[in-house]
Amino acid sequence: MNPTIKTYQDNPAIQRKRWSILIILNLFVFMSTLDGSIVNIALPVISETLHLPIVKTQWVVSSYLIAICTFILLFGKLGDSFGKIKIFKLGTIIFLIGSLLCGFSSSLPLLILFRIIQAVGASMTMANSQGIITEIFPPKERGKALGLIGTFVSLGSIAGPSLGGFLVSAFGWEYIFWVNIPIGVIAVALGWRMLPVDITFVKAKTDVFGSLLFSIFIISLFAGLLLGQETGYEDIRIVISLILAVVTFVAFLWIESRISNPMLQFSLFKNASFSLSILCGFLAFVANFCFNIISPFYTQNILHLSPVSAGLLLMLFPISMAIVAPLSGALSDKIGSELLTFVGLLVMVVAQVGLATLHNGSSIIVVGILVALLGLGNGIFQSPNNSLVMSSVPRSQLGIAGSINSLVRNIGMVVGIAVATTTLFGVMSAKAGYHVTGLIPDRPDLFIAGMHIVFIGSASICLVSAFLTGFRLFKAKVTIRQQ
Repeated sequence: MNPTIKTYQDNPAIQRKRWSILIILNLFVFMSTLDGSIVNIALPVISETLHLPIVKTQWVVSSYLIAICTFILLFGKLGDSFGKIKIFKLGTIIFLIGSLLCGFSSSLPLLILFRIIQAVGASMTMANSQGIITEIFPPKERGKALGLIGTFVSLGSIAGPSLGGFLVSAFGWEYIFWVNIPIGVIAVALGWRMLPVDITFVKAKTDVFGSLLFSIFIISLFAGLLLGQETGYEDIRIVISLILAVVTFVAFLWIESRISNPMLQFSLFKNASFSLSILCGFLAFVANFCFNIISPFYTQNILHLSPVSAGLLLMLFPISMAIVAPLSGALSDKIGSELLTFVGLLVMVVAQVGLATLHNGSSIIVVGILVALLGLGNGIFQSPNNSLVMSSVPRSQLGIAGSINSLVRNIGMVVGIAVATTTLFGVMSAKAGYHVTGLIPDRPDLFIAGMHIVFIGSASICLVSAFLTGFRLFKAKVTIRQQ
C-alpha cells in the first residue's frame, strides 16, 4: 500500500471492492447466526445419540454463547493493537476448525470443548467485523453497510430451522456443523485474497488481569442465570455464583479505571452518543429475547400450531427485519440515525403492547401482524443504532467499540431469556398457588397471565429506550436551532 495513504477510504482499489469485502465479512456473520439457530433443532437428536437428558444438551448452546461473551472484548482490544483484519482472518480459520471437530464429537464434554473452540473463532470475527466495515466505508454509505449486517443475521435465523431439519433428517446431526465448512472455505479463500492489510494499530500491552476478571464475571453470571432456571435462584450455589459475578465485575471496573492500557476503554463511555446507543441496543435485545423465549410456547402450546406452522409464523419477524434493515441503514446515511432509532423503538413498543393483549383465541392473522411489526421496528432501529455506535469513536478504538456492541447484544440475549422465564413462572406460580416451572395442562390461563406481564415488561423496556432516544433527538434539534 502507498505509504502516503492513511485510510482505506483514500485507496481507490479498496473502494472499488468494498462491497465484495462486505459480503465476505457478512458470510461469517451469517454462519455464526446460522450455527446458533441450526443447533437448537438438533438437540433432541443429539440427546438421543449421545444418551443424554435434554437439559444437559442445552449446554451445547449455552457454552457457545458464554465463550463468545468471555472473549469478545479481548479480541476487540487485540484487533486494535495487532490489526482488526489479521484477528478476523485468524478467527475464520479457528471457527472452521471448531466446526469440523464438533461433527466428530462422541461425548458431551468433547462437543462442548469443540463448541468453545468454534466460539473463540466466532468472537474474533464478531469483535472486528464492524470496525473493519467502519474503516473501509465512507460515512455516506456506512449506515447502509452496517445495516446489511442485520440482514445477514436475519437470513441466518431464517435458514437455521429449515436447513437444520433437512440436514438432521437426511444426513445426521453432525452435518449441522459441517455445513459451515464449504461456505467457510470459500469465504476464507476470498477473504485472504481480497481483504487489505491493516493500517491502524494501537501499540499497548494486553490487559491480562482485566481479561481474567472479565472472564470470571461472565462465566459466573451466565452460569448463575442459566442454572438458576433449573434449580431455582434460592440454591446456595446459584447465590454464590451471582455474588462472585458482582464481586469480580466491581473488581474489573476498579482495575480498569486505574491501569494505563485497560482492556475496556472507559473514555469511550464519556461519549454520550456511544453510551446511549450501547444502552439502547442492550435494552432492545433484552426485550427481543423476551419475545423469542415466549413466542414458541404461545404458538405451539396455546394456539396449538404444529412446529412447522409456528416456525413459519414466527419467521415473519426475521423476514421483515431482513427487508427493512438495509433500507433503514441507507436512509440513516441521508437523514441521520437519531430519528430512525426513535421511530423504530416506538414501533417496537406498539408491537409489544399488542402482544400483551393476545389470548388463546387470538386470530393467527393478528398474531402474524404483531410479529411482523416487531421485526419492522427492529429493522428500523438496529442499523442506525449500529451506525451511531461505530461512528462516535476514533479509528484507533473501532475494534473495541465493535466488540462492546457485539458483547451487549449477547448479554442482552441471556438477560432477556432470564427475565422472561423468571417473570413467566413467577406469575404462574402466584396464580396457581404453588411453585411452577413449566406449562400446566388444561390451564392456559396461567401461561397467558404470565405472558401478558412479560410483554408489558418488554414494552416498558422499549419505552424507556424510546424516551432516551427521543430526548437525544430533541436535544440535537435544539442544538441545531441555536447554531
